[in-house]
Amino acid sequence: MRVASGFTSGFDADIVRAWIADDPDPVTRAELSELLEAATAEAGPASAEALADLSDRFSGPLEFGTAGLRGEIAAGPHRMNRAVVIRAAAGLSAFLAEHTQGGDAGSGADAASGAADSKPFTVVIGCDARYGSADFARDTASVVTAAGGRALLLPAKLPTPVLAFAVQHLDADAGVMVTASHNPPRDNGYKVYLGTRPLTALDGPEPAAHGTGAQIVPPADELIADRIAAVEAVASVPRAGSGWESLGSEVVTAYLESLARLAAVADPRGALRIVTTALHGVGATTLARGLEKAGFADVLPVESQRDPDPDFPTVAFPNPEEDGALDEATALADDVTADLILANDPDADRLSAAVPSPDGSGWYQLSGDEVGLLLGEAVALRLAEAEAPSDETAVDSAEESPVDSDQDQRPVFASSVVSSRALAALAERHGIAHTPTLTGFKWISRVPGIVYGYEEALGYCVDPDTVRDKDGISAALLFAAYASRLRAAGRTIPDELARIRATDGVFRTQPLTFRLEDTALIAEAMAALRANPPTELGGSPVTEVVDMTLGYGDLAPTNGIVVLTQTGDRTIVRPSGTEPKLKCYLEAVEDVEHVDPELAAKDPARADPHALVGPAWDAAGGRLTVMAADLRAFFRL
Repeated sequence: MRVASGFTSGFDADIVRAWIADDPDPVTRAELSELLEAATAEAGPASAEALADLSDRFSGPLEFGTAGLRGEIAAGPHRMNRAVVIRAAAGLSAFLAEHTQGGDAGSGADAASGAADSKPFTVVIGCDARYGSADFARDTASVVTAAGGRALLLPAKLPTPVLAFAVQHLDADAGVMVTASHNPPRDNGYKVYLGTRPLTALDGPEPAAHGTGAQIVPPADELIADRIAAVEAVASVPRAGSGWESLGSEVVTAYLESLARLAAVADPRGALRIVTTALHGVGATTLARGLEKAGFADVLPVESQRDPDPDFPTVAFPNPEEDGALDEATALADDVTADLILANDPDADRLSAAVPSPDGSGWYQLSGDEVGLLLGEAVALRLAEAEAPSDETAVDSAEESPVDSDQDQRPVFASSVVSSRALAALAERHGIAHTPTLTGFKWISRVPGIVYGYEEALGYCVDPDTVRDKDGISAALLFAAYASRLRAAGRTIPDELARIRATDGVFRTQPLTFRLEDTALIAEAMAALRANPPTELGGSPVTEVVDMTLGYGDLAPTNGIVVLTQTGDRTIVRPSGTEPKLKCYLEAVEDVEHVDPELAAKDPARADPHALVGPAWDAAGGRLTVMAADLRAFFRL
């Protein structure tokens, strides 16, 4: 029986039995068998519950897209399990064989470039510490090997940035990272990156140069999904019992050595006591080694969250954005009088930072936009120093730093369209180009000429030539080095934020998220906003509403709506790409009133950046509060 073609929108006992017979995992076979027995038992609450569960599990295949696969770990085609992963690995292998070694790839752009050759395709495979991750990684290595490819299996429990680095470092044709990042414990996922040869076969050499080592984008995701759908049954997929290469710690060592490019080192005059947390993920050891190499000697990990644990027992959600996620880190930081908290999410591709509140009231967790702004300033100053070295440090001078006036030759900053517009203002001040992108690092990392990119959801790419994805480890090192240099100059992170805002203006952001398990409600909310948008937000008349499905600026169409107001404030509403959420990105902007130099000379306190920014910051915050209330009322949520 062709199991893959038997998906239905409801319950069919024969299809379930066929899936059970084809499932290579005795655990999930037993799970489905028990569920089927319950569903076909005498009618009652237990039978109805089992029937509903089976209907959902067999409502269709787990969709493979630009984010790869992600879903709950359980049996059935609409869940993450070995049967689904083996199919995915088979589809990916078929795609790679075709686009690196001839087949249909031997014509068109591929033939012209000579990308197709007899060299076996190479896939580097990594995994985090979630349930099933190691098995899914080994199954992928087994399928790739049997398909004639070269499978390079990284040691278990490594950060996603190490896998992203390895794709380029090992000149692989693809990379697979088994992770669900910061999702709940019940989930797992399957991320795919592509190397030079398949990208050249698809799009030609120029796009390949900008995308090598990045996550997949169309048309690769559709082509791989087609190959997955063509797999008739797991039993038909050849799997090798051995033959793949198990790599050692040398890849991690090479990754850490590559970070020297950042020149992110501690300033001896600005010693910091740093508290770190891995939130039960896989980043603790790699971050600790990186900080030590950078010269940070006073680093204290949150021991209760240091070792990988797929249950994430000390946090409600293993996401540093969530309320309470940093409670244990702030408690330790208080006990040891720390200067900085650095938190990675479970696969260490994101970074959150917290600093002592300026008013001494506790700890201030910086937003993703604030960390993104500071890292952007750090990269811009580093570029300026490289162009025009001087005896003065860039932090002390804080002068303008134009890099190259030639638009075509300027380095480029990139950020997702839902991130703050503050980075564009900062880039303009430094003579750096700025490009907005669709959400996700698969787009940010592909921008030609990019030297730095970020998205508000705690993702930062500070060295795209080495890791073409968000990287919470390298971002943590650069942030710590920047904080150290500021301290050596007698300044703090809040001081630096105030200085930047006093120069570029206030761009204050606030997320507003509605978690809706019924995804139909998300579609209804988007439809209501398109059909009858509000005429006022935050007390300011709405001047423009843009349906992003029709495009926005130079961006490709996407499911989102932009609302702009007379004051220059902006709201973007979109469904989450990975979770059942409706996400709203609010931004209020304010100019900062500057003090006449003569008055400042007589009363320096009036020119203090904190004093200058304060009124504008408060005004923007007031409007954000009203904007959020307006949106809650509009959506009735």
